[in-house]
Amino acid sequence: MTVALGSSLATIILSKDTALAQGVAAFLVLGLAQYLIAALSVRFRAVEAVAKADACCLLIDGKLQEEAMKHERVTRAEVLSAVRSAGYGDLCAIAAVVLETDGSFSVILRSQAGNRDALPSAN
Repeated sequence: MTVALGSSLATIILSKDTALAQGVAAFLVLGLAQYLIAALSVRFRAVEAVAKADACCLLIDGKLQEEAMKHERVTRAEVLSAVRSAGYGDLCAIAAVVLETDGSFSVILRSQAGNRDALPSAN
């Protein structure tokens, strides 16, 4: 939704063909849609299940979870990049790489994994 709002704002600012009223209407519709989805997600589990993603473990105990990666459409290179970006070079030192609901990666070291109750179950 944030991308749609940003795209609409860019169109309003940059396009000479888009009237201010059209831009304001687009913002209102997108804002209302976001509000309704959030409100319905709180009240109804079915809406929440459709509207919101779940976090997903893509690497567990140094081993790539191929099925989870395929389901989430994430490549091996992207997972390895996340590990390197976190400052690590050895997969055996990693307890988990989690694809978060916002699309970011969390890299958890084995030494800091604890009892792992905060980790999502593998898909």
